[in-house]
Amino acid sequence: MTAERQRAEGRGQKAEGAGGVRGAERAGEVEKVEAAEAARGAGEAEEVTQNSKLKTQNSKLSSPTPDSRLPTLPPLGKLYGLGIGPGDPELLTLKAHRILTSVPVIAYPMMESGKVLARAIVADFIRPEQIEVPMPLPFSVERSSQPYYDTGAEAIAQHLTAGRDVAVLCEGDPMLYGSFMYIFNRLAGRFETEVVPGISSTFASAAMLGAPLTYRNDVLSIMPATLDEATLRDRLAVADAAIIIKLGRHFAKVRIILDELGLLSRALYIERATMPNQQIRPIAAMNPVDVPYWALILIPSETRPQ
Repeated sequence: MTAERQRAEGRGQKAEGAGGVRGAERAGEVEKVEAAEAARGAGEAEEVTQNSKLKTQNSKLSSPTPDSRLPTLPPLGKLYGLGIGPGDPELLTLKAHRILTSVPVIAYPMMESGKVLARAIVADFIRPEQIEVPMPLPFSVERSSQPYYDTGAEAIAQHLTAGRDVAVLCEGDPMLYGSFMYIFNRLAGRFETEVVPGISSTFASAAMLGAPLTYRNDVLSIMPATLDEATLRDRLAVADAAIIIKLGRHFAKVRIILDELGLLSRALYIERATMPNQQIRPIAAMNPVDVPYWALILIPSETRPQ
């Protein structure tokens, strides 16, 4: 073998030796990295296990024992103010009918004599299994109705608190001189409440009388006959059209004012509009002692558009 060849083979052997050393070094480094990652994984797993144990312990500490656990309360019931219209059961809205026939509890105002107008209007729709809550009211100027509404509201609240929905019947529309407004003021802040509109006797009366109330820019005034004479006169004097409600024992006073203002010829009288005992009569022919509370006088607009 020549000297030159021997020198070449020597260089190859040295290169192979160096490569082997470097490969071993790389392998060792890989093993170290893998060992470190394995150690970190084990540490993380141990940390997760420790956290899980702590959560389990905390959960046991915070969970009430059977003896200290409070009873589950039922959800509160919903309060409905149900406008049932002026008196004709066929004027009950579809929505009012659906709610009336589905709620477990119905409430309604009742005269101390036991007479109940609101219930009578929808009597055919009330189911035997429904709970009824009559609310006696004095309907008297000598006694305040407010304590009676307090009592009625608390009776209704007991059912709502027990999770039973309650529909309070109200003649006409609940938010127009309606008895439900007094229940609304007492309970709407405590319970979920929905008001279902109804046809007011004021507007039903216009239909029964065949009297258009207002045109274009006319202003309609609705006023109770219970106003004092001076106030009633002032408001009627400037009204384009007017409806005077709650006549009853105030009829004589109203008729005098209408005569003084020259409105008597335009005024129309109706009582118990849309009910089976509805009456339409000339005002001049009425005896004041015979006029019921459920009577009104309508004064239509003089506007006659082409």
